[in-house]
Amino acid sequence: QVQLVESGGGLVQAGDSLRLSCAASGRTLSNYAMAWFRQAPGKEREFVAHISRSGGNTIYADSVKGRFTISRDNAKNTVYLQMNTLKPEDTAVYYCAGRRPSMSRVRDDYDYWGQGTRVTVSS
Repeated sequence: QVQLVESGGGLVQAGDSLRLSCAASGRTLSNYAMAWFRQAPGKEREFVAHISRSGGNTIYADSVKGRFTISRDNAKNTVYLQMNTLKPEDTAVYYCAGRRPSMSRVRDDYDYWGQGTRVTVSS
């Protein structure tokens, strides 16, 4: 079983950048495809981005494509989400998630979740 802990959220202004981190423990992160999801107040948890076990394949939701970058450092057991040109509609709690063996955009396919980190973007 893998434990996931997100960090890096905060309050920023529109146009600013943030980098979220997801630190894994308990298992080797390289065995897991990883993803970021987010949940805005009153909305369903939605897919943001995912990355393959090696880091060689990434896919993004249309709403963040060109602004967000998912990456991973398997030696550090950490996954990142670089968020640039943030918009008020990016305000949400961001969750990292892991599954084996391959990537998925489907929330219910993921077995392991962090507790979330809150991102608030003011206009």
